[in-house]
Amino acid sequence: MVPVSFTFPFCGDEFVLTKSRAVFWPRENALLVADLHLEKASFFARHGQLLPPYDSRETLERLSEAIRETGARRVFTLGDNFHDSKGSQTLGDYECGMLAALIRATDWVWITGNHDPSMEAKSGGTIAEELDISGMVLRHMAKKGETRPELSGHFHPRVQVKIHHRHIRRPCAVVAHNGDATCGRMILPAFGALTGGMDAGDPAILKALQPASAIDAVVPAGKRLARFPLWREAA
Repeated sequence: MVPVSFTFPFCGDEFVLTKSRAVFWPRENALLVADLHLEKASFFARHGQLLPPYDSRETLERLSEAIRETGARRVFTLGDNFHDSKGSQTLGDYECGMLAALIRATDWVWITGNHDPSMEAKSGGTIAEELDISGMVLRHMAKKGETRPELSGHFHPRVQVKIHHRHIRRPCAVVAHNGDATCGRMILPAFGALTGGMDAGDPAILKALQPASAIDAVVPAGKRLARFPLWREAA
């Protein structure tokens, strides 16, 4: 079952931000994930920086769990699916089997990003640069000046909060509002196991989400969703 406490309104609809950093869209029965960066560890290994080669397995296991928990029948990945052009070739047999099973079990669409123009075709599913689903634009990188509802990735946003004299950083979604409850834009947190993060209030993120009247970071906190204001339009 989807945790009701993580449900929030967006663009006149209902969405759910899961603890695993996926977004579930109940009306479309769709799970959205951004920036899987599969085979990132193998990319670094080829360049002399040895990392444990288990990032793809961890990412796919969490994705499988998110699909199972939400009951999603459709999956949309929002770009940077493999870390580089050799990612689909270096994926291990076990991980290939996991990915193939997930793609067979769902209506799977790869939205491509700057790291991965075409290699997803070897893994099955459908490929698109961007899509319009029920009036919602799905793309890899937020488009400055976009006035339609939009879901994207690319920036790997994280928010830093201070709790009991400790600074804690967590992946988050960034949601922009423009004064109209039926129209907004959201940057999803990075889903991949080895993805780093950019401060959610970084000027590059705030600029990409303009025009807006307010921009917030949204992150699961215990049994609820917490919102942290990032930017407000000058009065």
